[in-house]
Amino acid sequence: MKVVVCTKQTPSTTAVFSVNNGAVSWEDSGGKPNVVNPWDEYAVEEAIRVKENHGASQAIALTMGTPDSQEALKTCLAMGCDEAILVSDPSFAGSDTLGTARILAAALEKIDGAKVVIFGKQAIDGDTGLTPVQVARKLGWTPVTYVSAIKEIKGHTITLERLLEDGKETVTTDLPVVISVVKEINEPRYPSFMGIRKANRATIPTWSAADLNISGGVGAGASQADWSHVYAIPAREGSVEIIEGDSVEEKVAALVDKLFEEKVI
Repeated sequence: MKVVVCTKQTPSTTAVFSVNNGAVSWEDSGGKPNVVNPWDEYAVEEAIRVKENHGASQAIALTMGTPDSQEALKTCLAMGCDEAILVSDPSFAGSDTLGTARILAAALEKIDGAKVVIFGKQAIDGDTGLTPVQVARKLGWTPVTYVSAIKEIKGHTITLERLLEDGKETVTTDLPVVISVVKEINEPRYPSFMGIRKANRATIPTWSAADLNISGGVGAGASQADWSHVYAIPAREGSVEIIEGDSVEEKVAALVDKLFEEKVI
């Protein structure tokens, strides 16, 4: 049994975004604008723990993106994943969540022995949380969302704990399975020095569209999301007035008068 963690490279949470003529760009003062999607750090950690604690033979990191997404995959290797695979092709550009799911599902079908697929709860750029369930649907596997613990993998079944608004529930389902995890599931480890060295030496294979049997349309042409009109949120406007006075009583009286003038009270 192999466990695969699907990750995404996203802008850093410290990046400064701007919109110019409908194009979004970002800069980071630290010089590292792209990172592993923060929600996916929990998924990477859990994939490694499935290997350590539940008998998986390999933990494999999988990403769809541009060639520079290899940096995110190297982080996964440095944390402890055994292998990393990049799925990249110019025809994938502009894919919506369904197109992305079609691509990832085709890549997962190519990984022999994959029984558990783990996603983070959502990506911090799109924030939809749709892709894990769509991948499960394309594969015909069971989807389980908001997973806060993997309790047991025994034989052909897996027992999971889900985090709900009003508590938790425990579910058992057959393998293979696609799950998305919440941050309560673990505390991601830091990459080790040896892991970083291993990741820097690693050769990450790239699978193109020609290497996959993709069912359905992908790319901007097949996307149901329209990004033709992107604009920056108008800046908030406001002002501050400091109420002066020789005593607290004078300041309170002046404040009350001002509130009456503004018809707040």
